[in-house]
Amino acid sequence: MAGIGCQPKPPNIYILADMTPTPSDSAVRSTLIDLVATKALKRGTFRLASGREASFYLDAKQVILDAQGSALVGQAILQLLQSYGSLPAAVGGMSIGADPVTSAVVTMAGVANLPLKGFMVRKEPKDHGTKRFVEGPVQPGDRVVIVEDVTTTGGSSLLAIDRAMEFGLVVERVVTVIDRLAGAKETLAARGIPLDSLVTIRDLGIEPDAS
Repeated sequence: MAGIGCQPKPPNIYILADMTPTPSDSAVRSTLIDLVATKALKRGTFRLASGREASFYLDAKQVILDAQGSALVGQAILQLLQSYGSLPAAVGGMSIGADPVTSAVVTMAGVANLPLKGFMVRKEPKDHGTKRFVEGPVQPGDRVVIVEDVTTTGGSSLLAIDRAMEFGLVVERVVTVIDRLAGAKETLAARGIPLDSLVTIRDLGIEPDAS
């Protein structure tokens, strides 16, 4: 019998033990795809931030701001970062969409005792204090990865990249939780920045021309 104050067993969280991808990669991704399909995918007619009209909407915050979803997103992105080789100094992106993604990755890095910082990119600088676009414990010259919740055409990523580079950060790539396969990869590739995703709309049974 459970004692007083005992808590229910949490969902499986996969902790990294070394710098190589593990068999748990597929389990993390499979569970994340299921969460996106059940919690984030909405059907209907929607106008996207890019101005396009779509027959579906992906509300990634329904997953990223969920306890299990946050842990899975953080774990999956951390596994990707490790698969590239040495970790970047920091991850971050455009507020507010990227903020919970950044927090998830940094938190899971802390759980795994890995050195990783986070940063935020403001759409507008503060009108007081340092008046910076980039906030967080980063310094010019740091190698960083831009993170996103959802990518469509790549416009938000490009703005975050520009702000980060103006600050002096070295942007190596972009990692998004969900890619709508609507041109972001090609847009970023034209700037020499690779884009990787945890989930694409094809994982949800949706082809790009349906968007």
